[in-house]
Amino acid sequence: MPAQEKDVIRAIRRVRDPDSNKDLISLGRIKELKINDGGVTFKVLVDPAQPLSETVLKELKEQIGGLDGIQNVAISLQEQPGAAAGPAKRPSPQQPIEGVRHVLAVASGKGGVGKSTVAVNLALAIAAEGRRVGLLDADIYGPSIPTMMGLKGAQPNTVGKRIQPLTQFGIALMSLGFLVEGEDTPLVWRGPMVHSAVTQFLREVDWGELDYLVVDLPPGTGDAHLTLTQSVQLDGAVIVTTPQDIALIDAKKGLKMFEKVGARVLGIVENMGSFVCPSCDAEHSIFGQGGGRATAERFNVPFLGTIPLHEDVTPTGDSGEPIMQALPDSPIAERFREIARRIIQVTD
Repeated sequence: MPAQEKDVIRAIRRVRDPDSNKDLISLGRIKELKINDGGVTFKVLVDPAQPLSETVLKELKEQIGGLDGIQNVAISLQEQPGAAAGPAKRPSPQQPIEGVRHVLAVASGKGGVGKSTVAVNLALAIAAEGRRVGLLDADIYGPSIPTMMGLKGAQPNTVGKRIQPLTQFGIALMSLGFLVEGEDTPLVWRGPMVHSAVTQFLREVDWGELDYLVVDLPPGTGDAHLTLTQSVQLDGAVIVTTPQDIALIDAKKGLKMFEKVGARVLGIVENMGSFVCPSCDAEHSIFGQGGGRATAERFNVPFLGTIPLHEDVTPTGDSGEPIMQALPDSPIAERFREIARRIIQVTD
């Protein structure tokens, strides 16, 4: 039997708004619902200051499109009456994290560019400059910080209602990887759960007194990014890319995303920008040359530096002792310190 209006309503109710954890029908944001010849159309009321997550729209289409006889789902957005009047409201007011002076996001347009490696070593490099640093692994679907920081299998304690971060190499750490059972456990989470996890890590972890909280975001542009930018005032974002054109295309999307939400981009880090020959220490541009710098110039953001592809970087991370900790006097470690100094100079 083809789906009826009640079936469509039931499907819509299964999708939760990540900011209120209520369905859009209960919130009164579904209007002009129509079902005709296998097609479903309706409008969603939105506040310009409260953008609707792409994940929510995707889930709505999936839930409704899975009903019997439904072949097409058309959703249009309509500005909520009265939304433009008065001051703009955000779903999660930007509030400082108690005790944290600066929040830095490390992001990438795509996976596989060494974002987490940069985030870990950048945090250690900032700490090497005498700052108190925390590192939040907000890469919900691929938390790698526990392995890279040598704390695989460790679990944090809770005092009262506050989660106590773990400490390694002088860095305060929190990651979903500390809270799930086994590193092979897959996380199949919808948008509201991602929103809830990131919010919990920002608000319910006892970070103490920090000069910098470095946040390692998932690749791409999604719910974790929206939650972070809507919940706290970022001091800036660092975009990590590699020189290949395909990585640079995605890096540009990341730049535009932070620009769209009004977050400052501190600059671009080009990872694996060259290959360091282990025999002669010469650098070879095997993935192309100058792409990160050219992208930074095109979008008028700083170029923070290039990290070469070196045989010591991956083994040190895999062994739980990043190169900034294992080989602090190496040329690669000095590159990270140079980037850290540039960031401190414009934020501190």
